[in-house]
Amino acid sequence: MVMIKTVKGLLAILLLITAGACQRTDTWQDSVQQQLPLLGHRNWILIVDKAYPAPNNPDITVINTGASMIDVVRTVDGMLAGQSHIRPIIYQDSEFNYLDEKLVPGIGSYRKEIEQVWAKRQIQEIPHGEIFKKIDEASRLFKVVVLKTESLLPYTSVFMELDCGYWNTKKEDTLRSRINADTIVKSE
Repeated sequence: MVMIKTVKGLLAILLLITAGACQRTDTWQDSVQQQLPLLGHRNWILIVDKAYPAPNNPDITVINTGASMIDVVRTVDGMLAGQSHIRPIIYQDSEFNYLDEKLVPGIGSYRKEIEQVWAKRQIQEIPHGEIFKKIDEASRLFKVVVLKTESLLPYTSVFMELDCGYWNTKKEDTLRSRINADTIVKSE
């Protein structure tokens, strides 16, 4: 009888250990996929180098990918392509254009890879300091997701300001014109 209780106890322990070992650990990709339906226009996704500082804002989510910059950029770009409610406005540091192999070994290879990824996208280049002003301002009201990579190349971070995927500036301008025209007619 004691032997049966001991065996049952051991089986219970083994089941708990096995269940714990089989639990799935979320990957950074899973974390991003979980965030995407919650994000909308005016939110940001930053794909940053390893030296990017930890923010002091609790509304900024930091995910350590443990992956290369180019792999994270490709993956996130693919994920965003599958979203109907958001589309990225992509920013890159203008300082990136002044880097060469002599100054930053490995930058030439990265430049070729990132140009392939962005071949069909329009990239806005602005100074590093200005992009952080935009992000700081946005983070006061809107969520920012930071994907930290293993990159050790300066000025290669990618900043994505999310915009509405089913509405655009032209449609908004048309709507505002109609509203303004109606207001003028009503005031006459």
